[in-house]
Amino acid sequence: MGFFMDGLEAEDYDRKYRDGELVGRIVAYFRRHRRVMGIVALFAFSASVLSALIPFLIYRTIDRIDAERVGGGSVDFRDVLPVIVALFLSGILVWVLNYVRQWLSARVVGDVILDIRKDAFRAVMKRDLSFFDQYPSGKIVSRVTSDTESFASVATLTLDLLSQILMVLVLAAVLFFVNPLLATIAFAITPLIALVALAFRRIARRTIQQAQRSTARLNSMVQESMTGISVAKSFRRERALYEEFREANEQSYRINLREGFVFTSIFPILITISGIGTVTILLVGGNQVLDGRTSVGEWFLFIQAIGIFWGPITSIASFWSQFQLGLAASERVFALIDAEAVVQQTAEEPAPVLRGGIAFRDMVFRYSEQELVFDGLSFDIPAGQTVAFVGHTGAGKSSIGKLLARFYEFQGGQILVDGHDIRRFDLPSYRRQLGVVTQVPFLFSGTVADNIRYSRPDATDEHVQEIANRIAGGDWLTVLPEGLQTDVGEEGRSLSLGQRQLVALARLLMQDPAVVILDEATASVDPLTEAQIQEALDVALADRTAIVIAHRLSTIQEADRIIVLDRGRIIEDGTHDGLLAAGGHYSHLFNTYFRHQSPDYRPGQAAEAERDLELAGAASR
Repeated sequence: MGFFMDGLEAEDYDRKYRDGELVGRIVAYFRRHRRVMGIVALFAFSASVLSALIPFLIYRTIDRIDAERVGGGSVDFRDVLPVIVALFLSGILVWVLNYVRQWLSARVVGDVILDIRKDAFRAVMKRDLSFFDQYPSGKIVSRVTSDTESFASVATLTLDLLSQILMVLVLAAVLFFVNPLLATIAFAITPLIALVALAFRRIARRTIQQAQRSTARLNSMVQESMTGISVAKSFRRERALYEEFREANEQSYRINLREGFVFTSIFPILITISGIGTVTILLVGGNQVLDGRTSVGEWFLFIQAIGIFWGPITSIASFWSQFQLGLAASERVFALIDAEAVVQQTAEEPAPVLRGGIAFRDMVFRYSEQELVFDGLSFDIPAGQTVAFVGHTGAGKSSIGKLLARFYEFQGGQILVDGHDIRRFDLPSYRRQLGVVTQVPFLFSGTVADNIRYSRPDATDEHVQEIANRIAGGDWLTVLPEGLQTDVGEEGRSLSLGQRQLVALARLLMQDPAVVILDEATASVDPLTEAQIQEALDVALADRTAIVIAHRLSTIQEADRIIVLDRGRIIEDGTHDGLLAAGGHYSHLFNTYFRHQSPDYRPGQAAEAERDLELAGAASR
């Protein structure tokens, strides 16, 4: 069973809701459409009354014909023609009423799902970056799409149930009016059907949640496989990728098979119980006809009506098990909507026009209880200064940019920009003045021009062209098949990594931020593209504060100042030449990682410098 349910655990932000709480929130969405729902209820009531009157008309006709026959009279076609016409017209009218009701119901359900998906996607957009680092995007997508679709199916079932309940009420009134004894027998079995159906509720809810989680896991795996297909092919891991998919797919198959068994097993049980009730009606009613206590028409009415009656009763009873599908789906969607943001602002003050002076004060930050990054980090960056952060992997370089952008919440200390605590800013107005360029930039589907104007959708074509020409003099556009109108493809894959980086820098220039965060922006490009990017950086960083996390010597040398980090602590701070002359940790990093990028580098130079550093250290001791 452990393997059977492997990977189907609830997410940390999942929560348990009471059924009444879930129903109340669902009803709140439908309340916005109460006028249309009133029309739906009216049409459902009218169709139910007409459907219930059809067997009543037949019953009266049979009794009248039987009375004529017993009295020695004769009956011809003209006597039953009005009844035939009434039945025909009633059937047409019932069909029309049900058609309009179902059409209106579909519109309402569609509008409700539209609203729920808007709320779910809006909630996703408000989640912190840490949320997407922690939870697979495929599972989040599944909640916004698949779970809301499941809810839509049950919502439609619920509206159909309204019509069936009305039909049962009307039929019950007719049956009790005609023959209270037979009606009592019919209704005596109803509580038993309800108890059996309700007994399925708990197992149905649990099974549905597991099915939805297995679907989410499968979606996540497929999405990850498609995203990383180039890596899988490079390492010839297609077979392993397929085996992982096959395992998840078979797990989803087994769980969905179990779900199907749970839901299909309830109907034979309910139909068996209703069959016992039908046989009881036949026996008791038949004896009453023979004893003369019930007419043939009344007996026929109960035989026909009970067939109509058991259908809605069975559907109403089984509905409670099926309703768990909608409740489980809505529970997952509402959990996503209600997930609390980790990043909490203490106020929503509009950010003023920033100059870019940055100060970290006694910063304490950890990704988790076991992963402490900073414990009392402090430094100042004057407005307009470019500062490069260097250090080994895990030193905390990228975390500084993420904290400054409020992508993550810190646990202690302060971050000040121009003397203002960034936790008091309205985040959209604050982030509008921050520009972030990552090592692997993300481009949205569309053209190069669309991506450049992403931060300012109202920018004219002329402005976009002007911005693009400021990047490396616009030479990079000449190699694009259609210039600015070149389609970048999904995630920008139609362009090289260097071209994507140039587009990202043009997008940054269009934004015109006060503070720029460059996270290894030139780490994975060729020398020619690096030169173009460096030229673009000179333009992008002019008169702006810049935090540069770099693995390229050219980027580091251009910085006004270099801060060396080691395990979340500042161990050196100065200029490139000054830190090299000091012969400390930066000098070691330079000789190990950066010296080979220098134009005058010769093989073995790094090892010589390392030996000289060791000898100098020994002499000082």
